Amino acid sequence: MAHKFLRSIGFSGVHTRKDIKKILKLAVISPTEKQYVTLPDDSIAVEYRKDFSDSFGIAVCGEFSEEADFDYEFYYPYFRGQYVSTTTEIELERLAENETFAGVFDDTRVGISIIFRLLNRLDYLKILMRDDIHSVREPVTLSGLADSGTILLPIKKDKRQIIQGKKDTIERNRLIADARAGDETAMETLTLKDIDMYSNISRKIMTDDVYTLVDTYVMPFGLECDMYSIMGEILGVKKEDNNLTGEEIYDLTLNCNDLVFDVCVNKADLIGEPMLGRRFKGNIWLTGKIDF
Repeated sequence: MAHKFLRSIGFSGVHTRKDIKKILKLAVISPTEKQYVTLPDDSIAVEYRKDFSDSFGIAVCGEFSEEADFDYEFYYPYFRGQYVSTTTEIELERLAENETFAGVFDDTRVGISIIFRLLNRLDYLKILMRDDIHSVREPVTLSGLADSGTILLPIKKDKRQIIQGKKDTIERNRLIADARAGDETAMETLTLKDIDMYSNISRKIMTDDVYTLVDTYVMPFGLECDMYSIMGEILGVKKEDNNLTGEEIYDLTLNCNDLVFDVCVNKADLIGEPMLGRRFKGNIWLTGKIDF
């Protein structure tokens, strides 16, 4: 079965095992980049990456056998973001199914723990060969692959509301940081603010549409830990073509609760015209690259 997010990078017509093998063979024979790491059991982990545009491509992962043959294990589509999203403490943990890793961090801007699939896993494996490190504080560039999406109009705000919104966000982040440090007054203030917010939304939702009340959000979606439902303000729009299939892909820079990252989505799967200031709503697979 094809990876669910292959269509996000322009392979919407790839469905059969035969079609997938053709693409993976192309990635192995003529890769844009390849990496090797010698593991403690003397096996050699290898990853071939084939770009199909400046920003996205497919990674093929496996090992070299004793006969120097490549033993394929798994593949995944990747999309490179442009902006550093956070520099906070990142916890890293190996996933159960294969030699892949997830990163976890807490961000007061979002209010939840964010989990992402690590893209440069071999870079981390090289570090693990030298030292058993499971947390780092390094710049992280997040990126998301969306299987579909919808463009929404922005919420109309005047300058006073925009300035006040920024002040409220800064104040809330400060209160959350103080509450995590054990400040009981900050905890009480946050609780009262949340009660007031719930009361206001409950009253307005009777007559107003929810998307006129909620500006942006990031919420876990489904059963997988690195899947999220998001809505964010569009800060940048770039269009790229898959150089193999010719399908058009949108690269959208989003601001979701002041967390900035890029999302790619197939033009055929996007409802509406993306423009600066409008909002994108969809479900994404969140990935990230740590600048070790």
